[in-house]
Amino acid sequence: MTTLFLIRHGETDWNMQGRWQGHADVPLNDIGRRQAALVAARLRDESVVFDAIYSSDLARAFQTAWEIGAAVKVAVQLLPSLREIDLGNWSGLTYEEMREKYPTEIALLDQGQDIPRGGAETLAAMQRRVVEAVDAIAAHHKGECLALVTHGGCIRMMLAHAERFAGDGFKRYPHIGNTSISVVTIVDGRWQIERVNDMQHLEAQAEPDLVSAPPDDAEPPQPL
Repeated sequence: MTTLFLIRHGETDWNMQGRWQGHADVPLNDIGRRQAALVAARLRDESVVFDAIYSSDLARAFQTAWEIGAAVKVAVQLLPSLREIDLGNWSGLTYEEMREKYPTEIALLDQGQDIPRGGAETLAAMQRRVVEAVDAIAAHHKGECLALVTHGGCIRMMLAHAERFAGDGFKRYPHIGNTSISVVTIVDGRWQIERVNDMQHLEAQAEPDLVSAPPDDAEPPQPL
C-alpha cells in the first residue's frame, strides 16, 4: 500500500482577493507562511515519516513544502505536473471580472461545460496530467508514504478520481482549505480516500484568520 498525503499550499494575497491564480507564481502571504509552519509542526509532532516529498514548482506550494521538509528532515523534489489548472488569460482575475470580460465563456462554465479555462486547460485535462504523474510516483515508491504539496484544484480532482466520480470535482469537494491534509492510499493501482480536508492544526489555534475560507485557486463563488 502506498500512502499519499495531499497537502494544499498556504494562503496567498490572491486567495484573499478572490483572484484565480492558476500557473501564476504568487507567493505565500504572512498568514500562509504561518499556516505552512503549523502544518509542518503538526506532521513533525505526529511523527509522520515520509519517504519522499514532492511539490508543485509554483512558489506558494514550494514554500509550504519547504517548511514541511525542514520539519521532518526530508528533501523536497519539484514536480511541475502538480501545478494548478492552467487558467490562461483568466489568471489574476476575479470571477466578476471574468464574467464582465468573457461573458460567453463564463455562461458555459456556469452551465457545467468543461471548457478550457482562459483558453488553456480543461478540468479533465488537468486531472489526467496530475493522476498520471501521481500514478508514476506511486509506482516508483510502492509501499511508501509520500507528501504531495499541491493546489486546491489538483487535490479536488485527485479525490474525484479516487472516488471514481466522473463529474466536476470542484462541485463534489466545494472547498479544500489552505494547508489542509487529505490522505489517499493506492493498492494495486486502485485509489482509496482515507481523509479529506483535515485542518486540525489550524482549528486548534486561537487565530480566526488562519481558518478563514478564501476562494480556492480556481473556484467559482458559492453556490457552485
